[in-house]
Amino acid sequence: MLPEFSVIEGEYLRDILEQPRALEDTLAGLEQTKSLRELAARLQKGKFKTIVLTGMGSSFHALHPLHLELINHGLIATMVETSELVHYKSRLFDSQSLIVAVSQSGQSAEVVRLLEINRGKSSVIAITNTPSSPLATQADATILTQAGKEFSVSCKTYVTALMVLNWLGGVLCERELRRTTQELREAAPAVQSYLASLKNHVQSLAHLLTDIRHLFLVGRGSSLAAVGTGALIVKESDHFHAEGMSSAAFRHGPFEMLSEEIFVLVFAGDNRTRDLNLRLLDDIREQQGRTELVAENAAFVPCSLPIAPRCIAPILEILPVQMITLALAAQAGREPGRFELATKVTTTE
Repeated sequence: MLPEFSVIEGEYLRDILEQPRALEDTLAGLEQTKSLRELAARLQKGKFKTIVLTGMGSSFHALHPLHLELINHGLIATMVETSELVHYKSRLFDSQSLIVAVSQSGQSAEVVRLLEINRGKSSVIAITNTPSSPLATQADATILTQAGKEFSVSCKTYVTALMVLNWLGGVLCERELRRTTQELREAAPAVQSYLASLKNHVQSLAHLLTDIRHLFLVGRGSSLAAVGTGALIVKESDHFHAEGMSSAAFRHGPFEMLSEEIFVLVFAGDNRTRDLNLRLLDDIREQQGRTELVAENAAFVPCSLPIAPRCIAPILEILPVQMITLALAAQAGREPGRFELATKVTTTE
């Protein structure tokens, strides 16, 4: 065991370990309400021209898999941070737009402004962890995550939002929901099996990341959810520099930064572009860069994901990054996830 392991045994670690329960509770609470069915029917009849997917922070990044599914289904969908939507893209607020808004608190400054500007112009589907929030109570349809109280950095709320958004994709794209539910049921056991080796994962990663000063997370497609959220939670949890970007973007400049102080976490992702990601991994290693691959049966055990249905891969992909946040905290001898300057709910724009 790491000498510094006791420093990470706080509320953030508790939230990480509670993720399987949160996933189970969220799945159990999913139901097609009358209001949600009506909005889905209007979408299928062509009443909505555009689906606007919006959120901030991890809530925004969690939208990547749904965005891809909607487009692949033949729908017009756009992803935009809520802060940009309300100040620069307000023309998207109209009767032909269906807004899917994700906010853990349902009361962040940007969400409150969205509700003020919209005022019934667009129909809104809310995904939130707070049933009494302005977003939950003012949306046309609300889907609740069941993550419970969360200490600081998004972990339970992020994975449960991914679960809800996958299920919502099934509703909007007319997937067979029974099969979707069966696949999502495998998420909690898969997360539990990975977390069973948490201490070993943290030990191995703490050794791997010795003398690392900068961290890059790269991937493509739905893996951009873990890439974006992963970089965010490393900064929040550890005050450690991390940057998330597409694998292609990494080649357009940051590749030149490779050194002993840089570590690149590559997400293998979907088969469509997996070969490209593996090629990047090989090219980094050819330049004596420090890197590992996140994939099923990966050689480095902390980055090896459980075998599970592809639809829950975004949930599993964040787990190695969570272990990195713990490993970096153990190295630094500081409690991970305790905010010093920020707050859990951002109330100022």
